[in-house]
Amino acid sequence: MKPKKKDIRALTKDQLRDFFVENGDKAFRGNQVYEWLWHKAVHSFDDMTSLSKATREMLDEHFVINHIEVDAMQRSNDGTIKNAIKLHDGLIVESVLIPTPTRTTACVSSQVGCSLDCKFCATARLKRMRNLNPDEIYDQVVAIDQQSRLYHNHKLSNIVFMGMGEPLMNYNNVIKAIDKITSEEGLGMSPKRITVSTSGVPKIIKKMADDEVKFNLAVSLHSAIDEVRTSIMPFNATFPLDDLREALEYWYAKTKRKITYEYIVWGGINDRKEDIKALVDFCKYVPCKVNLIEYNPIDDGEFQQASSLAINNYISNLEMHDITVNVRRSRGKDIDAACGQLANKS
Repeated sequence: MKPKKKDIRALTKDQLRDFFVENGDKAFRGNQVYEWLWHKAVHSFDDMTSLSKATREMLDEHFVINHIEVDAMQRSNDGTIKNAIKLHDGLIVESVLIPTPTRTTACVSSQVGCSLDCKFCATARLKRMRNLNPDEIYDQVVAIDQQSRLYHNHKLSNIVFMGMGEPLMNYNNVIKAIDKITSEEGLGMSPKRITVSTSGVPKIIKKMADDEVKFNLAVSLHSAIDEVRTSIMPFNATFPLDDLREALEYWYAKTKRKITYEYIVWGGINDRKEDIKALVDFCKYVPCKVNLIEYNPIDDGEFQQASSLAINNYISNLEMHDITVNVRRSRGKDIDAACGQLANKS
């Protein structure tokens, strides 16, 4: 039985150089292949046209490129594009291109399914099948960049890790993907244009600060009262708000970068005066801004969008305390591409 071919993108540039030397070729050939794989993002050895046919055949004999495929694409009335991304093992994740008049944002997935159990999120109802590899995350960004150029006539502007999965539960692979995305040998994007959104894993937030990451941090908060947060995000019992607060204070002390709190307001759950006061108090610990997010129902009726009055009460109270607040209107609702709706219905 022939040995299974190794995914070539699991190799570093030095390992590629060593491979060519061991096979009687020049080390610089590894540099060429590395550029084809990452900067030019080709999915086939045949497309590496600067290499001889014999070299391409040798690569094909030893390696495989486990690239993604856009299995299905849906376009919303508002220009949002949702992709069903087929992985090399047949599993599916989803990614979204979100356009505005001035920029395009890629919302990418980091896991097949999710490790956490937020009750209001469709993705959380899927069991976590596996983590995505760095190249699978990278490929999502490449695909959305191509769509941005095709449909919106400019390159991708921003990336948010807000798709399927909890990024901090796949930390090492997410970091490797971001390193490639921001490298001049990759896509050359500024880390300031990348936001990693987490439901709050204190230990890993501290690790990110220690690792001196340059991207932005967003936290899906949704309540600053432990009992309420645990009722909608049960893992909060393991990672309570005091631990999260301490980790965020550590993050700010190390990085001096503001945190964004993502916050959905639901009727009858977190729309009371005490909920607003708790959020205002929580915001005082670390410099931050708040994104109030429009809720997108996931069919069961347990969670209902709050009234305009409740939203306005949040806005006025936050602004009264000099806390920056934005209201995020959802995009792509008609194709289930909005926040919390990614569930592989395809």
